[in-house]
Amino acid sequence: MKTTSLWKKIVGSMLIIIIILFIAGTFYVQQNTYTATNSAQKQSEQAIHAKKYDLYTSTESSNIGIIFYPGAFVAPESYSKWASQVALAGYNVYVLHIPLNLAFLGQDAAQPIMEEQTEETFILAGHSLGGVVASRFTAKHPEEVAGMIFLASYPDKKGNLKHTDLSVLSITASKDGVLNIEKYQKAKRYMPQQTEYIEIKGGNHAGFGAYGVQKGDSKARTSNNTQQTQISHSIIEWLEKLEEK
Repeated sequence: MKTTSLWKKIVGSMLIIIIILFIAGTFYVQQNTYTATNSAQKQSEQAIHAKKYDLYTSTESSNIGIIFYPGAFVAPESYSKWASQVALAGYNVYVLHIPLNLAFLGQDAAQPIMEEQTEETFILAGHSLGGVVASRFTAKHPEEVAGMIFLASYPDKKGNLKHTDLSVLSITASKDGVLNIEKYQKAKRYMPQQTEYIEIKGGNHAGFGAYGVQKGDSKARTSNNTQQTQISHSIIEWLEKLEEK
């Protein structure tokens, strides 16, 4: 009886600790999540809101769609500006909803969309950590993905695309204070030879979305609206070239 009582106390104490850690973790995530600016939030209202993604689309859509993995702790609405501009050019953009806004908790989040929208050819994309995770999915499913877009991001060893024939676009910003340039340069060994590299002059890490100032980032020397437009134009031009192949 004493042993049983002791185990009950131990189990009870463990449950209390788990609950406390869960509450503390949830609070930490909420406090550290970058929410969309008012203008980005308003722009996101034009999207079709599904449980697992926001869809930016237009009446005249191409058969090419983008599935986008947000950066760590960044609310999906933060990417509404450039996503809307790309959609207006005729390309569907699916901005994923990931648990706790941490991409590595939803590596396979693109799969259900690809299985449901069989008429579309998909490009995977991601910002920062989102790009790392997206490349891992792509490396596992190279025959199901037509290309990759990295926004201030790069593939790691698990996302090695070196020996694929995938089209890849890598966009960085000259005032990015978050992206580890040394790791980015080393990660080029995991990129295919046909990768196209673009640098946005004066842009920064947070400028790949619209969520204000990010910890550790450098101050941008261009406006957020300008960076958003440069992002969308670069993506659209790259997609148009992809369609011509």
